[in-house]
Amino acid sequence: MSDSTTEFQEKKTGKDLYSYQKGAINKIFKCFEDAREDYHLLYQLPTGGGKTVIFSEIVRQYLKHHNKKVLVMTHRIELCKQTSSMLTGFGVVNKVVDSKANLDDQSNYSCFVAMVETLNNRLNEDKLDISDIGLVIIDEAHYNSFTKLFKFFERSFILGVTATPLSSNIKLPMKDNYDELIVGETIESLIENEFLARAEVFAYNMGLTSLEVGSNGDYTVKSSEDLYTNSSMLSQLLQSYEKHSKGKKTLIFNNGINTSLHVYDTFRSAGYAIAHLDNTATKKQRKQILQWFKETPDAILTSVSILTTGFDEPTVDTIILNRATKSLTLYYQMIGRGSRILKNKSTFNVIDLGNNYHRFGPWGADLDWQKIFNSPDYYMDRLLNDEEIESKFKHEMPEELRAEFANSEEVYFDIKETYKDSVRKGESSKVVLERSIAQHAKICIENSEDVYDALALAKMLGDDIDHRIQSYAKCISRSTHNFLSWLKDDYRKKLNAYLRENFDTKFEEIHGRPPE
Repeated sequence: MSDSTTEFQEKKTGKDLYSYQKGAINKIFKCFEDAREDYHLLYQLPTGGGKTVIFSEIVRQYLKHHNKKVLVMTHRIELCKQTSSMLTGFGVVNKVVDSKANLDDQSNYSCFVAMVETLNNRLNEDKLDISDIGLVIIDEAHYNSFTKLFKFFERSFILGVTATPLSSNIKLPMKDNYDELIVGETIESLIENEFLARAEVFAYNMGLTSLEVGSNGDYTVKSSEDLYTNSSMLSQLLQSYEKHSKGKKTLIFNNGINTSLHVYDTFRSAGYAIAHLDNTATKKQRKQILQWFKETPDAILTSVSILTTGFDEPTVDTIILNRATKSLTLYYQMIGRGSRILKNKSTFNVIDLGNNYHRFGPWGADLDWQKIFNSPDYYMDRLLNDEEIESKFKHEMPEELRAEFANSEEVYFDIKETYKDSVRKGESSKVVLERSIAQHAKICIENSEDVYDALALAKMLGDDIDHRIQSYAKCISRSTHNFLSWLKDDYRKKLNAYLRENFDTKFEEIHGRPPE
């Protein structure tokens, strides 16, 4: 953290440096000077805070005052090129060690930039001389692919930088690979001092209990695609876009290529300008798509993973999380893509269709990164699971459906409370569904002129009925597929029978006149 808020007012005081960035550099160098030569230091700064600027200046100063070399590691080739360009802008002559690099002239360079896998191959082949590397900088240090290279740098000071000091693999905590964490400015501080835009979040209550968690601790692509490619989810996505982001530049994140292609087809069929991008695109295709996205004011880009790091487009107005994740890092990375400020942009929208807001809290919440770094299991264990999240939701009808029941003051029915009340009274649990059916019938009759109207409205209540059955099944702890299917079918039959048998009587009770 900077020593005082007034430091922010100084803005840039050197080569692409803000005062808080200079303060971070001083802290890092102090640690470097005081610690042993093989010390591992981790530095945290939010996405958009300028981590690359900070470590580029560190490289420049290090090379100026030390007779040793520097190695910067990244996990993607795009980040290699961006980092190399930034270092060049700081006057640091550097060599990119990629798969095509000729290393015959390596002795002419004091700074190297390499992708982790390429570097691993070159080191195992003994083609890069690292005997004089005094400082190793690791960008996006939360990725565990870097740790296999630590054995090559047992006498080097290692500086890892990340926005979220929480390992991508919970079984390999960062505290096992780093001796100390320095926490940078908070997102809220950067927003207040106009370094980042503020997120306006629209979080929808989503039913995600069908999602499955894979061996990596996050939701599997298959279960995500099964859920997010169904027509109701795609309709929800389109409706939320039209309500909160229509005409604005929008970036959509998905978990799976098939989902993204479905999103592409859905928006294109609705007449919107949209492109799809995933990691199978060629460099030429990627460049063309990103150029189109940059130049088109109302462009929509639907993507899969590839734009979570190393992508900066300040003109993005809306981020849509069309996926759920259990990764705090990914949550912050995705939203961070919209946080770049412009002269006419101080806020951006986030549409959350994955209960991520309910799982992690607001982007920019005052997280205790030191506690998360030191006790990652404690943090992860406290996160709510999907059933716990959804148990807190109040099911609401979609706006279009609610309009069909405009004459009804209230359409919500609380299955849980009705069940608890029936238990207290010693009644059979069957009365819960009987009362639910009566309430559904009531709102159908309130908005009908004859029994045929009422039956048509009852048919529209499919999702509402399914949600009530799911809630009821949880109450009685019976949730087999066959049982749920039978209950849903039986409920619909009884609702239709109730309407046919009681329509005239109930209509007169409600409207004070017989039906015409």
